[in-house]
Amino acid sequence: MKITISLNDEILREADETACRMGLSRSRLFALAVADFLERHRQPQKREPVDKSLLKGMKAKTVRTVTEPW
Repeated sequence: MKITISLNDEILREADETACRMGLSRSRLFALAVADFLERHRQPQKREPVDKSLLKGMKAKTVRTVTEPW
């Protein structure tokens, strides 16, 4: 699919130089960059679900500890 994006001149120049150095087309460089960005932002979603009752108990204990006199 073709798209149009706007970039500042410096980023475009650096992207072109990097693509050339890597032997890639500009299009391929941007496709790889977006895929990498999306993969890194998916990582936090792969964590195990948090036990809400455990967190509630930890919070209650922490609040009691902080409010109790020394």
